[in-house]
Amino acid sequence: MTDLSHSFSLAASGMEAQARRLRHVSENIANADTPGYRRKTVEFRAEMDRASGLSRVSTGPVRLDRRELPLVHDPSHPLADAQGYYEGSSVDLMIEMADAREAARSYEANLRMFDQTRQMAQGLLDLLRR
Repeated sequence: MTDLSHSFSLAASGMEAQARRLRHVSENIANADTPGYRRKTVEFRAEMDRASGLSRVSTGPVRLDRRELPLVHDPSHPLADAQGYYEGSSVDLMIEMADAREAARSYEANLRMFDQTRQMAQGLLDLLRR
């Protein structure tokens, strides 16, 4: 593999990892008001592809937030206990919005790297045609 194809592969793996992260963030936001919902997180890791000798970005397993769920007082809620409390969600919308913005920007950076590599490959082909 050439260095250009290595760059394509690395940028594509970064975009895939950030897209997966953004999917989990959007699930968290969608379930922010779901009683008993635990926030999902995903970690990144460098993974060596033995066949090509390249290092790629991959995502690890999805992890659930293990913190205690907040108790919400609403005696009229169907899940409320005798004292009027039920377990809320562990999602903090401010954190999720910040994570979404970070994931989107990282995705865009990988996309720019992919596009610059494509332009360099196109420039090389143009030089070879002359």
